[in-house]
Amino acid sequence: MKPRLASRYADALVSHSTLVVALVLVLTAVVGAGAVVGTDATGGTGDAGIDSPEQAALDSIDSTYETDDAVVAQIVVRDEGGDVLTRESLLRSLRLQQAMRENETVNSTLRANAGIVGVENIVATAAYFEDRPPAGGANDTASVGPSAGRPTPTLDRQIAALESRSPAEVQALLARVLDSETTRSGPNPAAFLPSDYEPGTTSADARLTLVFQTDGGGDSGEPQDAYDAQIAVASLVEGQFEDAFVFGQGIVDEASSQAIGDSFLVITPVAVVLLVAVLTVAYRDLLDVLLSVFGVAVVMVWLAGIQGWLAISSSSILIAVPFLLVGLSIDYSLHVVMRYREARTGNDAGSGRAANAPATAMRTAISGVVVALAAAAFTTGIGFFSNYVSPLASIRDFAVLSGTGIVAMFLVFAALVPTVKLEAESFLERLGRDRRKSPVGGEAGPIRGLLESATAVSRRAPLAVVFAALVVSSAGAYGATGLDTEFNRADFLPEDAPEWMESLPEPFAPGEYDVRENFEYVTDTFRQRGQGSQAQILIRGDVTAPSLLTAIERTDRNVDETGTIALDADGTGAIESPATVLRSVAAENRTVARAIEARDSDGDGLPDEDVGAVYDALFEAAPEQASSVLHRTDDGSYASARLVVGVETEASAQSIASDVRTAAASVEESAPVTAVATGGPVVTAVVQSALFETLVEGFAVTLGVILAFLAGVYWWRYRAPELAAVMLLPVVLSLAWLLGAMAMLDIPFNSETVVITSLAIGLGVDYSVHLGERFVDERRRGDSLADALSAAITGTGGALLGSAMTTAAGFGVLSLALSPPLRRFGLVTGLSIVFAFVACVTVLPSLLVIRERLGRRREGGESV
Repeated sequence: MKPRLASRYADALVSHSTLVVALVLVLTAVVGAGAVVGTDATGGTGDAGIDSPEQAALDSIDSTYETDDAVVAQIVVRDEGGDVLTRESLLRSLRLQQAMRENETVNSTLRANAGIVGVENIVATAAYFEDRPPAGGANDTASVGPSAGRPTPTLDRQIAALESRSPAEVQALLARVLDSETTRSGPNPAAFLPSDYEPGTTSADARLTLVFQTDGGGDSGEPQDAYDAQIAVASLVEGQFEDAFVFGQGIVDEASSQAIGDSFLVITPVAVVLLVAVLTVAYRDLLDVLLSVFGVAVVMVWLAGIQGWLAISSSSILIAVPFLLVGLSIDYSLHVVMRYREARTGNDAGSGRAANAPATAMRTAISGVVVALAAAAFTTGIGFFSNYVSPLASIRDFAVLSGTGIVAMFLVFAALVPTVKLEAESFLERLGRDRRKSPVGGEAGPIRGLLESATAVSRRAPLAVVFAALVVSSAGAYGATGLDTEFNRADFLPEDAPEWMESLPEPFAPGEYDVRENFEYVTDTFRQRGQGSQAQILIRGDVTAPSLLTAIERTDRNVDETGTIALDADGTGAIESPATVLRSVAAENRTVARAIEARDSDGDGLPDEDVGAVYDALFEAAPEQASSVLHRTDDGSYASARLVVGVETEASAQSIASDVRTAAASVEESAPVTAVATGGPVVTAVVQSALFETLVEGFAVTLGVILAFLAGVYWWRYRAPELAAVMLLPVVLSLAWLLGAMAMLDIPFNSETVVITSLAIGLGVDYSVHLGERFVDERRRGDSLADALSAAITGTGGALLGSAMTTAAGFGVLSLALSPPLRRFGLVTGLSIVFAFVACVTVLPSLLVIRERLGRRREGGESV
């Protein structure tokens, strides 16, 4: 807006204040109705549409292989310094399984075949068949478990078989079961014991039971019934064991949701008290505090309504939007109120004593601040809406909701709040109340002294200020090169509350959160199963080439122990492949064993010629096992193979992807095939990398758009497009400070925090536009450089100080959260606010002074 247009807007607003209030309130009711009648969308917020070779390979695997898509929960029984392989402990686990089967919530989610598997089942099954040797001969003491054609016994029979034995007999049976030389069918019992278990020993201080649940994910893509069942299982486990726990995604989700709830239960009253206290100090007037809170409440109504009408479902990242809008709303409110106060007391340049009337003062205030509000709303909105290019649906929702929320906020604080304040001020004026109040920094005191000191330093030593800022920014940028850009699952698990929080009275006392500790125990103690524990390699080409089996074997043996690929007890990689399946089936099936022996020229247990014929025998003997690693077409040819790679779930997705890609490259180099690393962790890494790159690119695009917009505005209004660069440089410097601080605090810069740091651009541009616009406006009116700088920093800078204190306090309390993402959000946002304010009142005034002096030298006089 040009000055004349801004004045016309202010005149129309003041002249029709009652109508404006009515119209905006009606519009608020219409939009807010969306919170009630709008569609509540479910799902899609976490979906990412990334077209990549990794995703294509995973889709191919899902469509051609017998994949195990079950949800896996892990029951961990432990006894530090004790033994969990005793008869009593094993029986307790079997009875726990019985209780799970009797629980409808749990039983309805269990996989039909082998829904629950643990050492207890293997030992009890061996006991059952020990009492029932195969027909036609004595029991084979060199083998355990069911023979061919004999189904696994029921749970009741397993319990009865184990109960019929003494503790000593169970230990003897256990020794046979755990003997690595024993021939067995079914799962290896060592897989359920700690990774440091010594084969042959009959004691252990921990063991696993795996619960396989059906993936009944609905429209949301989440198997919620299975997750709910995991909570029920955890309750049953607590009643059966003194030291045991359940770990699964349902447990993690429940703990995370509860941690967020507990956090807000503690944080909300603290945040409200802090905000009200800071607003009270800033305004020192109840009416203005209430007006500010009223404006924030209206914005929240708009936000809820927009979310409903647009059918945007809630997600963890959208928690940031209300905090963002509250902070910016208070900022806008402070600017409107403080400019009104300046005009009301006659301190606003050009207003004079005639501005004492409420209507005249509001005209002066709105005409002086609406351009800055509009420019700040546009640039801030662009800053957040740029996230819409993200491939992640939840980030796009964040972009839409924050962008439209900023538009609503501008309408509320550029139209509704000023007119409501005008009506209230006029009413109190008629009652004879003196409503003239000084703005923040408008009267002598520590705040004004601080702001005047900033003015003096910027005027006297602008080059020194800018140089110092550049040095600090360079250090921050250098530190940013060492930022961790990986996404680690453990970083999102809630942590136990600090002692001071645990001592709070009910209902504020938080619950106990041992999910992170349990996750670390499971990952440190066992080979992982469940979500995120397996990657895959899809192999296409000549999969019957003998060199492929050799290449797979070599890759399996050369897995780096320091990497993320899990290891089996023999030190080789935990990789299921055509080679491992051939050996496993050959150990139990003589036909397959003979087929391999006839074609094995080097004695390594794998065929060296006519591999296709061996695969045919494998499919005849064990079709399920064969089809899990080989894809045979209808004409009998072999189109592809796959490797299922066990990985360490505590590692970052990027590290897992790197190691699995290395393994795939090793296979590809040694055989006439192509190998593509894929699977859950690899695709996750691809999504995160694409998301991160997109958001970083969005940063650059956002800065470019904002620069172009501001250049156009300042050329249109003042024929001074260079002001846009002056306004943006402090924002860029403060962003470098923020990244350096994140490096010092070990806060990762990934697809989570890159969204949060967009606040640094949004708030930084907002602050710069307000202060810069005020300075230029004062210079236009004819004030000297010193007076214009003083008016801008003590006037608008005072409002910025109040805004920064309020929003930093509001966001800062999130650092008390039990949820790490919330805590990082509060900390990073609080830092971005502080840095944006400091850069605005130190670097920006110095740049304005330098620009003025350069302009004088060029033109021989003063310039705008």
